[in-house]
Amino acid sequence: MNKVEIKTQITVFDSVEELSDSVKALMNKAVEARKNAYAPYSKFKVGAAFLLEDGTIVTGNNQENAAYPSGMCAERVAVWKVASEYPHLKILKLAITASSSTQLTKEPVAPCGACRQTLSEYELKQKDKIEIYFMGEVGKIIKTDSLLDLLPIAFDKSFL
Repeated sequence: MNKVEIKTQITVFDSVEELSDSVKALMNKAVEARKNAYAPYSKFKVGAAFLLEDGTIVTGNNQENAAYPSGMCAERVAVWKVASEYPHLKILKLAITASSSTQLTKEPVAPCGACRQTLSEYELKQKDKIEIYFMGEVGKIIKTDSLLDLLPIAFDKSFL
């Protein structure tokens, strides 16, 4: 038996003001998308914004449904929009923000497991890392240099 240690390095920013102007603008687009999320059941709104290699920004937000499993997360709404409308462009960065109408969301909210798996498919497909920035409504922002920092042992096409 071998024991393997997996390490992930993240960068933590204390506020949006510490971000570069381009990442700040991307996060602002995610905030705008979050405001349009349809979350009448959870009261938890999420917005996502992708920066593509040509400068295009593509946004998405979570969409709930009374049949709960039929809803969709912001990150997957946005990445599938990228894949369907800009299939030949690489994704450079992703900004995610979340808020709740029942409490102030102060902690960074990372992508869920299903979104991590979906996003890993696109990062592996394009053979280039996607920087990910995520936050709550206010407060600290976490940055990873790659989606695989959040999903270090990923399932991919090599298993099929």
